[in-house]
Amino acid sequence: MLNVAIKAARAAGAIINRAALDVEAVRISQKQVNDFVTEVDHASEKVIIDTLLTAYPDHGILAEESGSQHGNPNADHIWIIDPLDGTTNFIHGFPVYCVSIALQVRGKIEQAVIYDPTRNDLFTATKGRGAFMNDRRLRVSKRIRLQECIISTGFPFRKGDNFNQYLRMMGDVMQRTAGLRRPGSAALDLAYVAAGFTDGFFETGLSPWDVAAGSLLVTEAGGLIGNFTGESDFLEQKECLAGAPRIYGQLVTILGKFSKFASAGDKAAARSAVDTLSRERTSDSHDPEAEAPDAAADGSEPKDAPF
Repeated sequence: MLNVAIKAARAAGAIINRAALDVEAVRISQKQVNDFVTEVDHASEKVIIDTLLTAYPDHGILAEESGSQHGNPNADHIWIIDPLDGTTNFIHGFPVYCVSIALQVRGKIEQAVIYDPTRNDLFTATKGRGAFMNDRRLRVSKRIRLQECIISTGFPFRKGDNFNQYLRMMGDVMQRTAGLRRPGSAALDLAYVAAGFTDGFFETGLSPWDVAAGSLLVTEAGGLIGNFTGESDFLEQKECLAGAPRIYGQLVTILGKFSKFASAGDKAAARSAVDTLSRERTSDSHDPEAEAPDAAADGSEPKDAPF
């Protein structure tokens, strides 16, 4: 099944690469404000679905553009497809986008493929057998100090997004890390966490096809993924946090208070933990050793991090 998914992803990638040669000729429509779809999305999705259902006609499909109208919606095996994650990047010629395909079996993700056609990077994972990039085994970052980490995210762009809350979230994370990045493709963001290129990722408003394949890559590479409170049942919750285990725990401490699933007590505890981090940072600023290059600065690792 993984080989069939790889075949489908590469076929879709070939369509995307051909279209990228003359991206200004691609027909574009708008689903909602700042949410675009192109004829390339539809063509990519069609070749993926045709490839999968030719091999497995009894399987179900959940795809970004066509939903569940293809295949058997009551099947135990459901393919979750994003035919072009990063469409806005694609239509601007910004080369950060990918194809994402995952197989969900009785509610659990068991196969994953993320294909970056601009770099010919193929990320794959099978449950219990590890994650790979171009046949190289992947492991998440070994960093344990948040202040040394690069964290990726997505900026709010949908109607109804809580822009001010996102600014607070980004502010809390930016002050405690080496930097925040916004590549523009959540599936690739998760693949990069699995590869150790970044140390963590967070975003709200994501759909299952954005994160299904990437979630298996992260866990098979030794990372953790869940919602902002650290719960692992996140796929339908539109709230995603991933990272290396120690970094994941520290991000839960910072972002937990912003979770729509956190109780009032959880939010108060999270605020207290962040206040403690801030006091430690202030204390460090008066410590002569804090002037040394390797001294703790903004984002000191919490002493009581969950991991």
